[in-house]
Amino acid sequence: MRGDDKPLGGAQPRRSGVSRMSPRTRLRAALAPHWGTLLGLAVVLIAGLAVLDDYGVTVDESIQRGIASANLDYLVGSAADLPARNNSFYGVAFELPVLLAERVFGLEDSRSVWLSRRLITHLFFLAGGVFAYLLARRLWGSRYLALLAALLFLLHPRLYAHSFFNTKDIPFLVALMLTLFLAHRAFRRGGLSAFVLLGVGVGALANLRIMGLILFPAILAMQGLDIVFARGWAERKRAVAAIGAFTLAGALTTYALLPYLWANPMGSLIEWWAASADHPRTPFELFLGAFQRSEDFPAHYLPTWIGITTPPFVLLLGAVGLTATFLMGITVPRQALMNTRLRFGLMLAGCFTLSVIAAILLDLNIYNGWRQMYFLWAPFSLLGALGLHWLASRLGKARPRRLAYGAAGAGVAATVISMTLLHPNQQVAFNFFVDRVKPEYLRTQYLMDYWGHPTLQMIEGLMERNSSAEVNAHSLSEERNLLARQNIAFLPRSDRERIRLSLGVDALVIADGSAHSHFINPSENNPPFDRLLLRVKAYNNTIAHIERKKDLRTIYSETSRREPVIRSTFDIYLSDDSIVYVKEPCSASDPALSYGTDFYLRFVPQDREELIGEDEKRKGFQEVRFRFPGYGALFEGKCVASVPLPPYRVAGIRTNETSGREILWEGESRFDSEAYRDLYARIASEEPRIRSVFDIYVVDGALAYVKELCSPSDSRHPFFLHVIPERVSDLAEEERERGFANMDFELLLLRGAVFDGKCVASVPLPEYPIAGVRTGQRARDEWEGGSGALLSRGGEIWRAHFSLDVEPYQAAYQAAVSSEPLARSVFDIHFIDGALTYIKEPCDQSDTKDRFFLHIVTEREDDLPEARRGLGFVSAGFDFFSMGAHFDGKCAALVELPDYAVSRVRTGQFRSGEDELWEAEAWLKADGER
Repeated sequence: MRGDDKPLGGAQPRRSGVSRMSPRTRLRAALAPHWGTLLGLAVVLIAGLAVLDDYGVTVDESIQRGIASANLDYLVGSAADLPARNNSFYGVAFELPVLLAERVFGLEDSRSVWLSRRLITHLFFLAGGVFAYLLARRLWGSRYLALLAALLFLLHPRLYAHSFFNTKDIPFLVALMLTLFLAHRAFRRGGLSAFVLLGVGVGALANLRIMGLILFPAILAMQGLDIVFARGWAERKRAVAAIGAFTLAGALTTYALLPYLWANPMGSLIEWWAASADHPRTPFELFLGAFQRSEDFPAHYLPTWIGITTPPFVLLLGAVGLTATFLMGITVPRQALMNTRLRFGLMLAGCFTLSVIAAILLDLNIYNGWRQMYFLWAPFSLLGALGLHWLASRLGKARPRRLAYGAAGAGVAATVISMTLLHPNQQVAFNFFVDRVKPEYLRTQYLMDYWGHPTLQMIEGLMERNSSAEVNAHSLSEERNLLARQNIAFLPRSDRERIRLSLGVDALVIADGSAHSHFINPSENNPPFDRLLLRVKAYNNTIAHIERKKDLRTIYSETSRREPVIRSTFDIYLSDDSIVYVKEPCSASDPALSYGTDFYLRFVPQDREELIGEDEKRKGFQEVRFRFPGYGALFEGKCVASVPLPPYRVAGIRTNETSGREILWEGESRFDSEAYRDLYARIASEEPRIRSVFDIYVVDGALAYVKELCSPSDSRHPFFLHVIPERVSDLAEEERERGFANMDFELLLLRGAVFDGKCVASVPLPEYPIAGVRTGQRARDEWEGGSGALLSRGGEIWRAHFSLDVEPYQAAYQAAVSSEPLARSVFDIHFIDGALTYIKEPCDQSDTKDRFFLHIVTEREDDLPEARRGLGFVSAGFDFFSMGAHFDGKCAALVELPDYAVSRVRTGQFRSGEDELWEAEAWLKADGER
């Protein structure tokens, strides 16, 4: 330890008579200053034990328990392999002891198993509060600040709820607090045994999440400072030995605790880090009113979630603590680097700040709020206590200082009250920075409950409402869905026996509220759920609900007499108030009934302004994801599901069934397709302007896309459409630099219709004069259904380009064919009226998709720009779509030559990254005349 490391307020001298006290007296004397803290922790512990069974079983818990079981089987030799690849990356430093405790105590009843997991996880969380207290007491010497640090750590509403069921993020948070305590202890004592213990702590931390490895360089940097500031060779030697002991202990612990590393430590470590940094992305998540993919989240995603879910007074104290720490590092840098307590404060500030910056700059895959970054709460809660000390110390007099401490106490009390009112759904806690009053508003803006914990509350509510001896129930994911079965298994045995899972038409739906958020109008007080029986609410927002299924037998008998709007694996019917899916014959083994199969349904409104979110308005459709058992049933050899129509007028739908990322089938239909039928009838006898995958016509100021023998897969890929004006000034200011108007559209259904095996779309063109058009389709990324791995990046499927005014090119063609070309190649090159004319027949889009090069050699070197005189020519490459046109199976392009004297030209085509496709050279000089 270097520098003054006394606690704030001065250290207490050791009394000489302490050694003569009895053990009981010494214990009493040691605990005397901490009675208030012990009492507070006891209250928190009793409260936790009282609500232990209020928190339901969540979606990841069985997976985590299964990972521990697989690793244990591998360790004892009863299994030859580790868990599946993605799961093998998860360390079991916490899960394995929990599983061993379960087996040592012989827990076999499901309720006992889940209660034991809650108890151990919550006790471990409380231990984090104890270490926060001990570390704060060692840093600042004030038991009041230490108690505040412990309370700040324990009373974050979201983290408190997660402390019962989140066995991934909460153990990592607590392990970080423990490691910070061990780090301060090691640097304060300086002994090898302390650094060995610190290395073990960092290794265990990395086992829980690989991000724990970031403490290795931080601690090595602090040890490096000890070497720099060492007084003599003896101190420097001890510091070097400490580095070696810490590094060796950390590396061995990391290796020993993760069997995945045993076969190939370095290679597996690199793969582990890469896989963790690029963890599988979530399909969609609601953030700021728009459904976005996790890879598309804005840079402020993490700061926003921290800011709207953390008690505001803690945000203020933490910000003060961060500022004070960095100011200290700037104003007294040498003292801050030499003094253990001061530089430890810098370490806390750096741990929080650099982690947030790294997450933003490296675009780490953070989703589901900020749960992967809950570890930030360890340094931030300590910085909050430091912030209060800094404010109090600046107030000077005793009374203002007491007022500052009283205000912090009031903030803690207010937090406790809000947590109590929200119980047991603190996992969806928000602060007053967002609107918590407006009914059903939050659920249209942010992801609410994503763990499924309220499932238990819904089952218990269902049993309270139903006095019969037996209750039929069903989850969104069908009877094999672990979430429903495990929450039923969490009930007391007598209650369990009353629940019967069923896939029948009379079943009740136990639904995650976020699955239905698409149909909620935020201006309404209550969401329009059909047959609503029970809902779980937080802040006037439904986070889960129970509703009775529709009478699917009656729906089937009514719709089966109609003609389906889509025929595929499932026939799709349109009823008065819903979209009906029918498959027959169908059996219980059908993939549609499995947990891993999702259905997607896109609604295209007649007026996109009727859509709710800005993101939906921009896309032009509303997407609903559902699983068959939540809306359907298996009966009499049929699978029938009914999905309610949204409250607006629907013009058409697009739907598919997926397993993982693999599309099993898809279909689309537009309900008002008469206009497109009429359009097809008008142009069917005409010659298209361009023939490609889609034939393209120009009619009534619009582009018409037509494909016969068309399937939904032909239109599921997004279309691009670039319109090149005659005058760049006609473009919007942001479009002028690129030179065209971007009119891309993602869904053909937005612009057209599918009928009688044909796809027809119409896209109105801008009113200003148009020189040409470039259009086509780009393929979506392809993913493997089982593993979710990216198979291939999407590229262009097809491209077409053409000029709307072909008369100049037809005239150039007529003039060219009556003369001998200057050069013959893939294109014949003519020179007429000061311009080069490129001619090819027969010709199609494939002949003109590649860029043309043109090198112009002058008679006089002085005519060239100075930078080109050494080369001897000017380059004037061009794309065909900007200089040419297709007509009657021919291609013609016109390129004006410069006014100065040109000797010859060299031209041809090339493809990016490849050799020239063809080339030709033409001499223009004859008897001194061009």
